[in-house]
Amino acid sequence: MLSPSLNPFDNLLLSSLTAAVPIVLFLLCLTVFKMKGIYAAFLNLGVTFLIAALIFKLPLPEAAGSVVQGAIQGMWPIGYIIVMAVWLYKISVESGKFEVLRASIGGISNDKRIQLLLIGFCFNAFLEGAAGFGVPIAICAVLLVSLGFKPLEAAMLCLIANGASGAFGAIGIPVAITGTLNLEGNVTAMDVSVLTALTLPIINFTIPFLLIFLLNGLKGIKDVLPAILVVSSIYTISQAIITVFLGPELADIIPSLMAMGALALFLRKWKPKHLLLHGEQQTEIKKYPLQEVIKAWSPFYLLSLFVLIWSLPAFKTLFAEGGPLAFTKITFPIPGSSLISALDLVSATGTAILLAVLTTILTAKGFGFAKGFALFTKTISEFWIPILMICFILGIAKLMTYAGMTAVLGEAMATTGGAFPLLAPILGWIGVFMTGSVVNNNTLFAPMQATAATILGTNPALLVSANTAGGVMAKLISPQSIAIAAAAVGETGKEADLMKMTIKYSFGLLAFVCVWTFILSLFF
Repeated sequence: MLSPSLNPFDNLLLSSLTAAVPIVLFLLCLTVFKMKGIYAAFLNLGVTFLIAALIFKLPLPEAAGSVVQGAIQGMWPIGYIIVMAVWLYKISVESGKFEVLRASIGGISNDKRIQLLLIGFCFNAFLEGAAGFGVPIAICAVLLVSLGFKPLEAAMLCLIANGASGAFGAIGIPVAITGTLNLEGNVTAMDVSVLTALTLPIINFTIPFLLIFLLNGLKGIKDVLPAILVVSSIYTISQAIITVFLGPELADIIPSLMAMGALALFLRKWKPKHLLLHGEQQTEIKKYPLQEVIKAWSPFYLLSLFVLIWSLPAFKTLFAEGGPLAFTKITFPIPGSSLISALDLVSATGTAILLAVLTTILTAKGFGFAKGFALFTKTISEFWIPILMICFILGIAKLMTYAGMTAVLGEAMATTGGAFPLLAPILGWIGVFMTGSVVNNNTLFAPMQATAATILGTNPALLVSANTAGGVMAKLISPQSIAIAAAAVGETGKEADLMKMTIKYSFGLLAFVCVWTFILSLFF
């Protein structure tokens, strides 16, 4: 905190209400005023700047420096990861690899329940980890429809399935971003990643059962129980291990690949006794040679390999202070302020993805760097607005932190006492429902969760992980997710119907996260 006054009105209620203005205004802009996210974020950045400088007395140079620091972190490493991940995905599509990849999954079984596990759950989680930003819901829903699923049914199932992977979308950014926020209690992204393993595995293990129940009832669960157990156990256990020992970056990618591979191998020895087949509308799936399928998956094998190397502690020590590659980290002061910023040129996760991109371009037959660069510029043109919005929101978060606005909000929330851990996930749910992004939610609310936890004597990383988990449950019904899913399956205009189909599962999962977080808070 750089502001001389934590409580400018000498009244906790009045000071906290003032500090909450940017958040309330942001939510009103998105809901009541129906503003685009970028405009809402820009307006609130200006409002937050004025409140921080004029009311909380944050010196103008420090206020300006806070915005600059947030913008830098929004572009690097966050924007860097987003652009690289989506660029790799576009190369996979443009080179034809993705079509082979999709066919390799869809052709494993003609049973609807098995296809739902493979595509709606596993492939959904894989794409969430590799690209995020609505890509998995759109692609998997369309693929399920092409196989014979009803459009709204496919959209609903993919939305619910996304609840098992949303916390670690786009190479783990929702959790990784918490490490850039200077949270109370010196909470790191790794701390948050570890504590998600106390809650998310329970949800992850349950969701495949829920999906099959929604599709085919208890009979469906009984018929394909062995397949559900293979997917649920392998995905859940491997993700828990990765989040605890490696961090958030590969927490969706490797578990989903392992679950898909294990189920495909399992189906060679086991088949459901009673098949649930599609009607005549099912599209015939083209078969590809094994060698071509292996090549089609290569961009994502490379992605996993390079990100895994970048996640290893031994690799990270190369860039630590005094390490042989420490010179690749550029640290510099922000002019006119006491703040500093840094650019990790090589150790940033985006660089690992860049290597996967370059290797894919070099090994893709008849592709070349000209096409690759064209897709890069297309990616920039499509994502510069979301990245700019993230920069604005990070600027808001930095202003609120350095001005003491986050601290006074945390202190106010702590007045709820021991009941606050029960309510903490709801704050995350609201954040994602309004912004459509777990990244934006954690940027806005993780500092408050950490501050409140510190005051209450609760583990701050626990409440930040609860903020993440609660937020993921809102992805099932956030207006952004609903709009993407409905448009993808050609049901634009039926968003309300899709919302009604999904909302009770969002509330049910949120209720579990709230109660479970409260129980965990008694021990942490």
